[in-house]
Amino acid sequence: MWAVWYEKQGPAREVLEFGEVKHPAVGHGEVLVEIAASGVNPHDTKSRSGWTERAMAHRRIIPHSDGAGTIVEVGESVSPMRVGERVWIFRADHLAGFGAAAEFAVVAAAHAVSLPDDVSFEIGAGIGVPALTAYAAVFTGGAVTGRTVLVQGGAGAVASYAIQFARWNGARVIATASSPEKAAIAKQLGADHVLDYRREDVVSQVRALSNGQGVDRIIEVDLGANLPIDVEIVAPHAIIASYSSSRVREPALPYYKLAPNDITIRFVQGMILTEQCRADGARLVTELMRRKTLLHPKAIIFEFADCAAAHEAVEAGVIGKVVVRSFNT
Repeated sequence: MWAVWYEKQGPAREVLEFGEVKHPAVGHGEVLVEIAASGVNPHDTKSRSGWTERAMAHRRIIPHSDGAGTIVEVGESVSPMRVGERVWIFRADHLAGFGAAAEFAVVAAAHAVSLPDDVSFEIGAGIGVPALTAYAAVFTGGAVTGRTVLVQGGAGAVASYAIQFARWNGARVIATASSPEKAAIAKQLGADHVLDYRREDVVSQVRALSNGQGVDRIIEVDLGANLPIDVEIVAPHAIIASYSSSRVREPALPYYKLAPNDITIRFVQGMILTEQCRADGARLVTELMRRKTLLHPKAIIFEFADCAAAHEAVEAGVIGKVVVRSFNT
């Protein structure tokens, strides 16, 4: 099959290769998906570039854990009725060195979730890590009904779903954004208030909006950079759920601003969620899509041969969800 891969870490245009590789075999409890599109997540670009400072786990890596397509084969214990089903997938990287930047990918049957006919494969390819990470971050510590939730970077892919999940669960949502364009996106997604952190004092504004009580949960896109703000606006017993810290790799922990208020910092990684969390998150995504109430980030589409450009777009911080079409589209 045709695929994109890398055998060493470095800049996308220098290390990504394109060609034919062996076809993955379907095992017990798995399905083979003919990939229509794959999603590019920040962890894909950080792993490929070496930013994470972790060595490659395999000699050759086909990137992208998320994708969408059609089930064409099932393994033992999986209903043959699933053949022909349109699905969005996650953890396509569970096989050594394999991923969704290919014509075909194998995933656990539970990691291939039915995709409604009115949702494109390009949109479906961008659901996996962002939506499930958002679910884990919002609901860490339980329901947010009646609580105030702050979503940092409200126009991002994870934030897009976090805003909607929190609102669905009855929370009041405050979001931050860095431009009027991004603020408009966060507002469209359902945020009750959107603050431009480059033009407004987030601490004073959040304190005013919360009547001085602070927020009960913070969905944090950049922990190290935003922690000085977060510690000033968290309510007692609040949770800061962080899924990234790009600008400051090793945050300094202001212990005595957190400990006296019993603040929890939870590190959320969409790649290693529990199976229960993944199942619950996928169930909510499915429910909201069936209701036709779930909004998705705009798909920024690249062709298969332009995978390097897709990675560069993610690294440049393009607004929207970057996806790569397969030859099967």
